[in-house]
Amino acid sequence: MAGLYIHIPYCKQKCHYCDFHFSVSLRTKDALLESLVTELLLRKEEIKEPIETIYFGGGTPSILSLDNLSRIFDAITDNYKISTNLEITLEANPDDLSKSYLNGLRNLPINRLSIGVQSFHEADLQFMNRAHSAVEALNSIKYAQDSGFSNISIDLIYGIPDLTLDKWQNNISKFLSLEIPHLSSYALTVEPKTALDYFIKTKQINPLDENLAKQHFNLLVETLGKHNYTHYELSNFAKESFLSKHNTSYWQGKSYLGIGPSAHSYHQNTRSWNVSNNTRYINSIQTGNLPSEKEILSNTDRYNEYLMTHLRTIWGINTNTISENFGKKYKLYILERIKPHILNKNLRIVASQILVQKEAFFIIDGIIADLFWVD
Repeated sequence: MAGLYIHIPYCKQKCHYCDFHFSVSLRTKDALLESLVTELLLRKEEIKEPIETIYFGGGTPSILSLDNLSRIFDAITDNYKISTNLEITLEANPDDLSKSYLNGLRNLPINRLSIGVQSFHEADLQFMNRAHSAVEALNSIKYAQDSGFSNISIDLIYGIPDLTLDKWQNNISKFLSLEIPHLSSYALTVEPKTALDYFIKTKQINPLDENLAKQHFNLLVETLGKHNYTHYELSNFAKESFLSKHNTSYWQGKSYLGIGPSAHSYHQNTRSWNVSNNTRYINSIQTGNLPSEKEILSNTDRYNEYLMTHLRTIWGINTNTISENFGKKYKLYILERIKPHILNKNLRIVASQILVQKEAFFIIDGIIADLFWVD
């Protein structure tokens, strides 16, 4: 299985919490589109097996026109082997999803939408500086369903200041009432050099409350569990048959090719990434050169990455797999390191499988860091 990620680095405005690579100027959009098509051609020999997932991320991929998307699909089908069981996801903002645009998307190969709702409350959206309104958030989902999209995911953010448990429950209830089969939900975090970081440092808003975020998380897990959603990764919940194939391939260490500025690629023991600058990316591609850097992952790097990706999921990590792929010393190391986490019931071991306890999901990143091998 191979995945293809395409980064669309444009947004209408900058959210206060976001540190992804993007631009609010569309001046280079046409040139960048041609560069994406060229990069797809230049790198077609890197993936030999059929592509089973394509993911348009950003930025805001729904800022592209239907013709833009069609141009990219032509480049993919002309240069790559495509699986017959293909999942194609488009990240979209609610304000882009008009009825006409959605009807046009239905005529393209896109069969999954990931809609950046973030909240159904107007005050939260304004706090985050989102480009859409609460009404647009609700309408975009209904329009998508009416257009025939059934494989839909939305994003919701918790840990927002002034987001009470009642308001958060209202967000969850609204999600459930819309019968959406997938949810990605993340705690609001303060990334360096973002507007949110500046507002907190200048005391324009209070620091984020981790205890409140934990309460939000626990309420989410409990409520969605009662409604038969599988909590299959730290931030992801799905009905049966609606797990994200693309993201699951990341967490299971499958190969993927990243196209566009700042996009990352991974294959076995190598990782590469493109330059995070639109103009430099375009100029390099136009001369036939890939604007990327590559690193060969050491055995320890691969072991640590295996922990980081797998232990955040319901499938956990396997000590026999660790021994076979990285060496017996790593298996002995992990068995020793997990002992205190077994005793305090954050982890459990079943045969050769190490799994996170449901109650410890919120702190799993700290647990994983404690299990890393540090040279």
